[in-house]
Amino acid sequence: MLRLLAAVNALVERILLPLSIAGLVSGLVLAASGRHDLAGIAWGSPAVVIGIWLAASIVRDLVHREAGVDVIAVMAIGGALAFGEYLTAAVIGVMLATGDALERFAQGRAHRELSALVSRAPRIVHRHEDGSIADRPVVEVRVGDRLLVKPGEVVPVDGSITGDPAVLDESALTGESRLANKGAGDPVSSGTVNAGAPFDLIATATSEHSTYAGIVRLVEEAQSSKAPFVRLADRYALLFVPLTLVLSGIAWLTSGDPIRALAVLVVATPCPLLLAAPIAIVAGISRCAKRGIIVKGGGAIEALARAKVLLFDKTGTLTAGRPNLADIVAAPGWTPADVIRFAASLEQVSPHVLAAAIVSGARTRNVPLELPERAEEVPGSGISGSVGGVDVLVGTAAFAGRGAELPAWARDVRRRVNLEGATAVYVATDVMIGALVLDDPIRPETPRVIRSLRRAGVRRTVMVTGDHAGVADMVGAAIGVDAVLAERTPVDKVDAVNEEKAEAGGILIMVGDGLNDAPALAAADVGVAMGARGATASSEAADVVITVDRLDRLPEAIRIAHRARYIAVQSVVAGMGMSLVAMVAATAGLLPPVAGAMVQEAIDVIVILNALRALRGGLEKAPHIPGWNAIGGKLRHEHRGLGNSIARLRPLADSLGSLPAGQARVELESVRSFLVSDLVPHEEVEDREVFPLLAAAVGNDDVTAGLHRTHTEIFHLVRLTDRLVGELPEAGPGPEDLTDLRRVLYGLDAILRLHMAQEEELYLSLGDMPQDIHDTTQVERSAA
Repeated sequence: MLRLLAAVNALVERILLPLSIAGLVSGLVLAASGRHDLAGIAWGSPAVVIGIWLAASIVRDLVHREAGVDVIAVMAIGGALAFGEYLTAAVIGVMLATGDALERFAQGRAHRELSALVSRAPRIVHRHEDGSIADRPVVEVRVGDRLLVKPGEVVPVDGSITGDPAVLDESALTGESRLANKGAGDPVSSGTVNAGAPFDLIATATSEHSTYAGIVRLVEEAQSSKAPFVRLADRYALLFVPLTLVLSGIAWLTSGDPIRALAVLVVATPCPLLLAAPIAIVAGISRCAKRGIIVKGGGAIEALARAKVLLFDKTGTLTAGRPNLADIVAAPGWTPADVIRFAASLEQVSPHVLAAAIVSGARTRNVPLELPERAEEVPGSGISGSVGGVDVLVGTAAFAGRGAELPAWARDVRRRVNLEGATAVYVATDVMIGALVLDDPIRPETPRVIRSLRRAGVRRTVMVTGDHAGVADMVGAAIGVDAVLAERTPVDKVDAVNEEKAEAGGILIMVGDGLNDAPALAAADVGVAMGARGATASSEAADVVITVDRLDRLPEAIRIAHRARYIAVQSVVAGMGMSLVAMVAATAGLLPPVAGAMVQEAIDVIVILNALRALRGGLEKAPHIPGWNAIGGKLRHEHRGLGNSIARLRPLADSLGSLPAGQARVELESVRSFLVSDLVPHEEVEDREVFPLLAAAVGNDDVTAGLHRTHTEIFHLVRLTDRLVGELPEAGPGPEDLTDLRRVLYGLDAILRLHMAQEEELYLSLGDMPQDIHDTTQVERSAA
């Protein structure tokens, strides 16, 4: 029954405008031909239909305990018909029908991105069954099912690619139009679109627990809530009814003319309160959704717009959240290939978070692995087993060293990781043979995001982490936050949120990604979850979920929220101001009913179109550089290669005193070749080709002046290294050579790390390049 009534109402809404226009035009034709009696019928009949439809709408609102202000429009139509002002009634009908159509158009535009996300959810999958393909409902998919995804189809569930590679359009989730290439074993999120040939997918989640289903649930929640400002506007709209009746009564009493009272009823429009505010807020939510930011309702977006204090979790939020193998340190007599082969072969069967990084690092280095004959996980310590008949231990220093005193090289590794805030995994057979250095690099966009947040109005930024103070302070200094709170448990994070809220006296945002962040997200005024890889609990507890792995979406969300709220307030104030002026003019007799209806419609159109401005503008614009995608791809490829070689500089400088002279010469010659043949040509190409493009886009070369100066110093140190290595005796460096060699290697290491970080920030700020341009090594760690 409810569906039938809804269908009838939708049909009536669609015919109101053509019906009212037809009545108005036919009445004008009849009046011009002298048939005034028929003209009155032509004008009055559609007005009666519209009046009845509005009366039914009022009753429906009252049933849902929502007071409707359409009573003013019903009174205006009824008054016009009662006083014989049939033309006025017809014009009011046309204006009301036009306003209804405009409202539906505006609501559709404001909800468009949200509705698109919901409507494109897959319903059918193509599942491999007994050697054939069968179409099945998506709800029947189970983990482990093999599915076929055809060209142009939306990936139905989360899974991993098997067989042929795939080309995916991830724009629905990320807001970016780039295509992503995925190979066998790569994870794929539901909601992406197959932009290439058909491929097979092994389901790793059911439809209910897949990425896209979670996004759809969040979107539906967002569509069903109202912002506090919108609810306040609704209450003010109720006050508008008695105000209108009072002014209408005054007009009648002072003039003795009921038509003047009718004119007041005609021009009275609460549209700026009832339509403009919610349209602007929903437009902001919809715009966020297009950028991969799901805002759970108007209250959250309004709170975002007023936030002044922001707390971040560190791991996975400010850092990449994915440990990567930064360095391999081999004990004397062993090679890095031996260390990583034994460790990665054993770690293949470990569920530990560091195991995946170690195995991935081995595969990146093309190290052949073999399955262990046996393996035993020791929680909190490491893993032991047998690889190729050799007993292997991988884990903490105490575990791999079997409790014995660490050798000198291992103590150097331990000291190094403590200084850098990295993690060391030690590897042993019958003796300790090496160590793997893993780090969680700062997100490349993080320092830029902190600056952008300050420009967006955030006064204070605080990093809250469970890490020890030394690492936390180093990361905090590198990214530029105002305060660092280290060694905080989940309960301590909640206390930190409450303390900062009390001190700030305003709206506070908490940003996190893990299960341990969920209590703090719930305690904050606005909880923001990095939902691309974060825990379901954090996404459920949050008010805002960023569905792409991009921290720079956070200042975007705040700027969109600022603009949406500003436009909502602007539309209400300006619209109600114009409406009140028109009502006063009608009270004074300056605005007759027909003209008043046109003025009322003009006000509605102005405020609604103004509210739709929240769909665009307000974001920081990056300089446009033609062809930057191609240039960015080339830079990304080159920097990956450079990063691995740069990572060798400091370990080589550290080990020069302990390496045999002949081996030291070989290592130094390799570094010399890299610097002269690879690094310098790359930097020279940037000087000649890339920097001029940046300068032209910005309008001056100040933006690249510091980078030019850094290049000059790099070239100087490369020339010095080339000369020092070239002058070494055949037998290798002697004690007298080590001081100068170490000095120049340490200098190169420091300046190249800094230079990489500078270029990374600059290139990423252009906004037209993959964020992992330097997604390779610990070179990203600007704190180093």
